[in-house]
Amino acid sequence: MPCPRATQNCSMIHAKNPSSHSPHLTTGTRPPRPKGKNMNRSLKITLTLCAAFLIAYAALRHNVASAATALPDPTVDESLAPQKSRATLVLAGGCFWGIQAVFQHVKGVSSATSGYSGGTVKNPDYEQVSSGTTGHAESVEIIYDPSQITLGQLLKVFFSVATDPTELNRQGPDSGTQYRSAIFFTSPDQQRIAQAYVQQLDQAKVFSQPIVTQVVPFKAFYRAEDYHQNYATNHPDNPYIATFDLPKVKHLQQQFPNLYH
Repeated sequence: MPCPRATQNCSMIHAKNPSSHSPHLTTGTRPPRPKGKNMNRSLKITLTLCAAFLIAYAALRHNVASAATALPDPTVDESLAPQKSRATLVLAGGCFWGIQAVFQHVKGVSSATSGYSGGTVKNPDYEQVSSGTTGHAESVEIIYDPSQITLGQLLKVFFSVATDPTELNRQGPDSGTQYRSAIFFTSPDQQRIAQAYVQQLDQAKVFSQPIVTQVVPFKAFYRAEDYHQNYATNHPDNPYIATFDLPKVKHLQQQFPNLYH
């Protein structure tokens, strides 16, 4: 994932080292290499400064403590299905780690898979998508049971706690079209319900800015690399996860106790 820098993206570095999520500084010369205890001390200082930078940036640029927004129920929605069945919804709303983590805790959702959608390149990898040239967005494929939860309820969760739908081609510290907000509809009913809810929220002015979430036809979904799957669950102490994604899950539990599991 890209590091939280205002003018530079280091996603390519992270793609080569997926366990890393610290900001990197690039200079024209390499400083002298510290040795022994000095090296350990320098490393600790660097890591501390990086963590402080991340937290400070989060506080200034993306106040996650107030990110959750209480929204009205959709006025246009489907009814719960009379029998158990299976439906698919593909959403994009910034880093897929956090989107996946939220919907893995929603009742009625059987799976949430991180991947790529909305672009033209077949079977893209993370480096390609992070370049911003494929047209793909980091996305999550949600498999759910329409007899337990409706599309409108899923969209309410999405807009309330999973993403900020007013940010254009970015989400928090991550910028680029690969972090755009989108609903990839697979049927006329999905299109109708999604467009109606966006219009309802805009007319109610529940957000300070207009919603920029795209409602566009679904083309294909490509599963992301294994190390991206369940990332928030597997790395809860990662500074990025702790700062940007775990609060989303907490907001889900607080705002939607009947849907949280």
